[in-house]
Amino acid sequence: MLKVMIIGCPGAGKSTFARELKDKTGLPLYHLDMIWHKPDRTNISKEEFNAKLAEIVRRDRWIIDGNYQRTLELRLKECDTVFLMDYPLDICLSGAESRIGEKREDLPWLETEFDEEFKRWIIDFPQNELPDIYKLINKYKDEKNIVIFKSRKEAGDYLRKIAGCL
Repeated sequence: MLKVMIIGCPGAGKSTFARELKDKTGLPLYHLDMIWHKPDRTNISKEEFNAKLAEIVRRDRWIIDGNYQRTLELRLKECDTVFLMDYPLDICLSGAESRIGEKREDLPWLETEFDEEFKRWIIDFPQNELPDIYKLINKYKDEKNIVIFKSRKEAGDYLRKIAGCL
C-alpha cells in the first residue's frame, strides 16, 4: 500500500480516515480540497489543479483524500489501493454538519454554516455520484486493492487491524 485514494460522500469521514492512515503508514497525505480551494473561497483553475494533481500521482508514495469525479480515473490508474466510504446518507449529513465551526486541515477556511447547496449535493450523492464511482472502481477491481466500508466502525476496525501489522 503505497499509493492510496480515499473517496466517498462528503461528511463520511474521508479526511479523518486519511489522517489516521497517514499516521499509521507514514505516507504523505494530500487533501484535494486544499489544492482546489483558496482561503478566500475561490478556486484555482482546472488547469492548475490538473497540473498539481498530475505532479502528486507521479510520486512514489501518497494518500489522496477527495472525490473530484473528473479526476477519479487518473487517480485510479495510478493508485494501488482504493478506500470507498459508502455510508448511509444520515451519517454523511450529520458528519458534515458536525464539523461546522471547527478548524480543519483539509479545508482552507472555517465553515460557519451548513450551506444549502452543499447539503443538497450530499443528499443527491448516492444517486448522482455513487453509481459512477462504482462503475469506475469495478473497471479496476482486478488490478487494485479496493476496500469498501459501509460504516465508520468498519473503517475504524480496519485501521486498528493494520496498526497491528505495521
